[in-house]
Amino acid sequence: MSVDQTAKDRITVALLGCGVVGSQVVRLLREQADELTARVGVPIEIGGIAVRRPQRHPDVPAELLTTDAAGLVARPDVDVVVELMGGIEPARDLLLDALKAGRSVVSANKALLAEEGEALATAARDSGADLYYEASVAGAIPLLRPIQQSLAGDRIRRVAGIVNGTTNFILSAMESTGAGYADALEEAGRLGYAEADPTADVDGYDAASKAAILASLAFHTRVTAADVHREGIREVTATDIASARALGCTVKLLAICEQVAGDSREAEGHGDSVSARVYPAMIPKSHPLASVSGAFNAVFVEADAAGPLMFYGQGAGGPQTASAVLGDLVAAARNRVIGGRGPRDTAYAHLPIQPIGEVRTRYHVNVDVHDRAGVLAAVASVFAEHGVSIATVKQEGGREADDSATTGDDADHGGGQGTDATLVVVTHEAPDAALRATVDALSGLESVRGVASVLRVEGLGRPVHALGGAQ
Repeated sequence: MSVDQTAKDRITVALLGCGVVGSQVVRLLREQADELTARVGVPIEIGGIAVRRPQRHPDVPAELLTTDAAGLVARPDVDVVVELMGGIEPARDLLLDALKAGRSVVSANKALLAEEGEALATAARDSGADLYYEASVAGAIPLLRPIQQSLAGDRIRRVAGIVNGTTNFILSAMESTGAGYADALEEAGRLGYAEADPTADVDGYDAASKAAILASLAFHTRVTAADVHREGIREVTATDIASARALGCTVKLLAICEQVAGDSREAEGHGDSVSARVYPAMIPKSHPLASVSGAFNAVFVEADAAGPLMFYGQGAGGPQTASAVLGDLVAAARNRVIGGRGPRDTAYAHLPIQPIGEVRTRYHVNVDVHDRAGVLAAVASVFAEHGVSIATVKQEGGREADDSATTGDDADHGGGQGTDATLVVVTHEAPDAALRATVDALSGLESVRGVASVLRVEGLGRPVHALGGAQ
């Protein structure tokens, strides 16, 4: 089925959901009606709004409200379906029905797009309808369209940044006040930055969905949320934040998507893979991402010809997300008026997903030990046995550490049972699997009380001089 390209005197919109974002979309459509008409060429009118409880929307004309979302989507006068209801079902079936019927779709549903993006893109391609979803990642920040269109002639190598405002607010509060995770989360909830159930944010699910969408677009490979390695911020402590500060770093929850080069003997682009991961990491305070505080988002895109590009702004919020939704709606409406089509899905590369165990980065490891003769040499030996090279080591508590301990020269450092101490180890780049094996082995040492914390150290393209040695 193809889109009807006959001349239109108006664009009729079906809105699915009228919550925080949906209500702002309604407001902006009303307030900017004349300007939007001038930009599109014909008026944009709301044909109906599907909600579960109409009585909760007294500010919306009753004649627009309906509980029959399927019936609204199926109406023959509807041109564009704007989905802001969230969740996988019934949103998936409703949008598939709309696309198969040739209706354009605008969605802010990151979870749905990360899980069912391929099905939606296929339905849009088969019917000739448009599928837009700028609002699904980074709120008001224009990000997906530049990746998909402005950089269409370039080769993107990395997309990395802060894509969840709730976790960035929490980590920023921990950094600025010295508060622990629980207190910072409570403050985020009190100020409205965290949901009553913050699981999707603090455990990294939200960021993983966004990473899947970004990786799919940047590397022309279908990536789902299940392909993204995910770690949240629950285990980040005030001690971790203080340790990062001492090293000239700060801690951020990062979404990192990279096209990883394969064997150099392979032809360009062949043998490559895609790495997509979300985790808290230390980054140098000299990096622009380190200064992104509060609920703001920022994303770096690195391309061969364009070089590094930074996108920064409000990553969430009703008016901010509604701005992105309206941008997509205007694009879809224009296409309906002139008979054009938006950009097609380009998942042609089919690159494999790199396992997290193969991902190479640096690590900051806190090891609680009994400060006794030979402990530093024993710890250093475990790192060496697993191929993880130590850049720096520092002892906190107990006797003072000597950097020569990294070479095993502490065998006669005092004798006796000593006191409890913490070894702060920063490594050179190593595969994740090697670091994990090292941590497991350390836990088995008689002189080690436990591994208190492990945080990755990401230079994000810049040498981390403050942490000892070049990357």
